[in-house]
Amino acid sequence: MTTPADSPIFHIRDHGQSIWMDNLSRDLLESGELQTWITDRDVRGITSNPAIFEKAIAGNAIYDPDIAAGIGEGQSITAIYETLVFADIQKACDILRPVYEASQGLDGYVSIEVSPHLAHDTETTLAEARRYAQTLDRPNLMIKIPGTPAGLPAVTQAISDGISVNVTLLFAVDSYVKTAWAYIEGLEQRASRGEAVDGIASVASFFLSRIDSAVDQRLDALIQATADPDRKAQLAAAQGKVAIANAKIAYQEYKKIVASDRWQALAAKGARMQRLLWASTGTKNPAYSDVLYVDQLVGPDTVNTLPPATIEACADHCDVASRIETDGEAAHALLANLQDWGIDLDHVMAELLEDGITKFVQPFDSLMASLAAKVQQLTPT
Repeated sequence: MTTPADSPIFHIRDHGQSIWMDNLSRDLLESGELQTWITDRDVRGITSNPAIFEKAIAGNAIYDPDIAAGIGEGQSITAIYETLVFADIQKACDILRPVYEASQGLDGYVSIEVSPHLAHDTETTLAEARRYAQTLDRPNLMIKIPGTPAGLPAVTQAISDGISVNVTLLFAVDSYVKTAWAYIEGLEQRASRGEAVDGIASVASFFLSRIDSAVDQRLDALIQATADPDRKAQLAAAQGKVAIANAKIAYQEYKKIVASDRWQALAAKGARMQRLLWASTGTKNPAYSDVLYVDQLVGPDTVNTLPPATIEACADHCDVASRIETDGEAAHALLANLQDWGIDLDHVMAELLEDGITKFVQPFDSLMASLAAKVQQLTPT
């Protein structure tokens, strides 16, 4: 294992990017392992989701005493779930609080997602975001709200309320742009009431590897359907490239937004920009580099949230340089080629959004079922 002094991951922050970790469990907190990630791998934030909590809680005896206590108090399954998860989130916030303070509120955040069942319900999403923020009561808490058409109005109001928000499940560049303006509108509402706009943070979680997985399947089908070797080579050369191209185009939109008069007026009042966060960064295709979605997207004012295995891979062999603004013309050309080849990227992105919601709903429901079984097991007869 590389030591902090010679690890490439420590040089990423030199280029203006923060590394967060996409993982959370009670074992991580109580063993001191999270602090080790912070110290030895420069982890500066935590993201969580229902799939992560299902993996952390289901079948893990470390949670049994708290489950038993909830049973004794007559709590519902949902209340027991929240007791377990809220305790972990608060502890993680406390461990990361020094990072939050030292960075003056840039980093040190821990994200928790409202129920994925609410992805198309604006009012209940907002109500839950407010409840989570009040109950958890940590300045370095971020509430994750999906970037769905119903989610974005909740984002605006949550920001207007002074709640820091991680807007998740973004795939299309257009969805990111709408997310950025939803954040700005929330800050403008605060400013119009004479309320402070500093001290509020947001990230826009732009998903990567799932895009390549979906587009690569379509490219494979086109490759199989043609006998032209030149066309086969052209199609094959596009595989594993679309997610990064899409992200680089989104970053150019970010630069336009922060240069706008609307944003500059808020910045003059102390507002902090909403950073793009690269998510879904574990490489799914073993033929690609295990740090593909790190090396190619280092750049200023961004976050990359990595699963532990990718953090270790990056610590060992990342090739760190600012590349977020390289090959911009090639990125646009690649996406134009997709259209010429009959791949409707807008349709792909819409499918990925719905599939992403499902990928969070299923583990959430599975976790609740596991908890119900554990409650039955631990309930005194």
